[in-house]
Amino acid sequence: MTLPPKPDSRPDKVSLWRYAKLFRQDILSAQPARLYRAWMAEFKTPFFRSYLMNQPDLIKTVLKTRPNDFPKSDRIGEGLRPLLGNSVFLTNGETWKRQRRIIDPAFEGGRLRDTFPAMWDAAEAAAERLGTREGQVVEIEAETSHAAADVIFRTLFSIPIDHHLARDVFDEFKTYQRSQPILNIAAFIPLPRWLPRIFRRDTRSSAAKIRQLITTLTEDRMAKIKDGTAPSDLATKIMTTVDPVDGDTFTTQEMVDQVAIFFLAGHETSASALAWTLYLMATHPEWQDRLAQEAQQIDTCDFSVMSKLRLSRDVFREALRLYPPVPMMVREAACPEEFRARNIKVGSQLVISPWHLHRHERLWDNPDGFDPDRWHTENGQKCSREAYLPFSAGARVCPGAGFAMVEGPLILSRLLRDFRVEAVDTRVPVPVAHLTVRSKDGIWLRVVRR
Repeated sequence: MTLPPKPDSRPDKVSLWRYAKLFRQDILSAQPARLYRAWMAEFKTPFFRSYLMNQPDLIKTVLKTRPNDFPKSDRIGEGLRPLLGNSVFLTNGETWKRQRRIIDPAFEGGRLRDTFPAMWDAAEAAAERLGTREGQVVEIEAETSHAAADVIFRTLFSIPIDHHLARDVFDEFKTYQRSQPILNIAAFIPLPRWLPRIFRRDTRSSAAKIRQLITTLTEDRMAKIKDGTAPSDLATKIMTTVDPVDGDTFTTQEMVDQVAIFFLAGHETSASALAWTLYLMATHPEWQDRLAQEAQQIDTCDFSVMSKLRLSRDVFREALRLYPPVPMMVREAACPEEFRARNIKVGSQLVISPWHLHRHERLWDNPDGFDPDRWHTENGQKCSREAYLPFSAGARVCPGAGFAMVEGPLILSRLLRDFRVEAVDTRVPVPVAHLTVRSKDGIWLRVVRR
């Protein structure tokens, strides 16, 4: 059985300068191998202490039991603010609570059923595009990025990726991805809030262009809401939701911030997850054949088909375990604490790493292996409750988690219904973390029509 690839780990001890350099290049290979076994590890810098935690009850305390005592750290967000502004991904406290009160209703209950036709159309379009590459070796991350962006624009603004504004956002975002490291210098050196942050010129330029394009879309939608011609999609739902506490809706600027994170989170993470899932199918053809057989049930746009795609859901969950799109989450201690006999000072960084937690040797059976059947074992079910965080957990769980668990299995099944993907022996992907977990040199697969 082929083991899915993972990056090499660094030696246990390196200088702070070397660690910072490795971290900016790729946060996965910058970590020592002992983190796949440790319950907790401490990292010291001249400016602050950082603690990586894998022990399930500690993670539960931070994310679920006492989230107000461990707000989101500003350090990771520093590098993303030119694009995301004051979005729900970066805020804390009352601002964050207000944003979630307005956003969450758009993703509740029957809204998934309402958005399903748009997902279906995006899946059909993805299959049609892949059909033009039949017999070729394809960089599959580019294809899944295209498909995921199409889903976002269809469900959010009722426009396909071929719409000129959607295409311009998508194209500019590719430039932003190449220019934006996951960390800004403020992640390592605490800077006063009044001191201007330093960003690469092309990063600032791309972020500004993306935000201007999103502003155009947002203003157009606000005008249509005002004159009663707006379609009933996610953007309309969010922009017309009144905060039950202050009685206000989002301003244009606030909505631009939220659309930016919807595109980043909904497009970038889904693209990553789908690409790795297709690679795992290429390297595990017996599972690919089973999914292709199951996928024959996809013939009409009917939300009930999702209840029939059980194997696809298990496979997608396993891909999210092995390659969680968001590899690390950082919280900050707002009060003194003691974890595992360590005194945690105010301002300390608490790192929860789905990448290490999902492959933890003391928690999971066969942690590095690909085994979608694990979700039906006692160990798998226990770990799914305690050690599985592809969408975070607790109050800050991703509001689009249910959305992603429809989108991923649907597009995966739709593609495998018509196509077989085959691995290229000379191009084994190496996972690296930039904005999400991607492959260092792309994921190359041969596409063959069934």
